[in-house]
Amino acid sequence: MIGCHLFNRSIREISLLLNIPWLTVNGIKTTLKQLRTRETRPRSGRPRKMTEQGQHMLKQKVRTSHQLSAESIAKDLQTSCDLQISTKTVCRELH
Repeated sequence: MIGCHLFNRSIREISLLLNIPWLTVNGIKTTLKQLRTRETRPRSGRPRKMTEQGQHMLKQKVRTSHQLSAESIAKDLQTSCDLQISTKTVCRELH
């Protein structure tokens, strides 16, 4: 599709040639024009509560002892790693 765009094909021609809806072709063409790349921008939204490091610590904690409750894991992470984490977040992340 990008090659067709570079050879100055119209949106309709690209759509018919590749059997893609013209709205999709138009959206990608607009993104290319605005951003000069076809990568998508990061999405907006609420950031995750746990960082990658926190997730790694949680996984290590669960691997070492399988019988711990979510409450005890949360307390342990709060004291040892200085993470402010609730039991609901621990359950959600483990799920």
